[in-house]
Amino acid sequence: MMSLTQKLSENIISYILKEQLMPGDKLPNESILSEKLDAGRSSIREAMKLLESRNIVTIRQGSGTYIAHTPGVVEDPLGFTFIEDKRKLVMDLMEVRFLMEPGIAAMAATHADENDIKKISALCNEVESLIRSNSSHAEKDIEFHTAIAMSSKNIVVPRLIPIINSSIPLFIHFTHNQLLHETIETHHEITQAIAAHNALGAKDAMYLHLIYNQKELSQMLN
Repeated sequence: MMSLTQKLSENIISYILKEQLMPGDKLPNESILSEKLDAGRSSIREAMKLLESRNIVTIRQGSGTYIAHTPGVVEDPLGFTFIEDKRKLVMDLMEVRFLMEPGIAAMAATHADENDIKKISALCNEVESLIRSNSSHAEKDIEFHTAIAMSSKNIVVPRLIPIINSSIPLFIHFTHNQLLHETIETHHEITQAIAAHNALGAKDAMYLHLIYNQKELSQMLN
């Protein structure tokens, strides 16, 4: 049986869906939600804390409560943090990426709109700029692959993003940033294929991107 806080958190989720609120949208304040959901403000507050723990909302002190960037998708849903053998993990993650990412890139090429293409292109250029300035590019690299996944317009793919995101810092760590030129080149090829709505080209470019990573990893780890 659900507690009052759990029940109220589900009511808030229903409200979010009914109002078609999107990631980054701000929720009404406690007073308004209290009136809409017929609940006390303290109960609303506790329900929001529960929703925050489930990564459905983000509470910003002094600003308000917002829909999380990837609602309901926790940072490490598959528990990779607790896998001790990181060498085995990074190679197995690469195998999974081969299964997923070329197909995702093809879907992105098929479905990406003008705004998606602008975002992917901008992130591609930002990654290159960071690499050429010898700055850390892991965060922007993650955003680049995330933008491609979101452009697929497949509602399941964004839920797979944590698998991709958790692998990128590991790849960069184990390859010691040896693939800088290859990263720039293949990122541009992926971006150009998506912009041209060339599904096969995007798939092949992403496959080549992963081949470079796999080859370098094998040399480093063996």
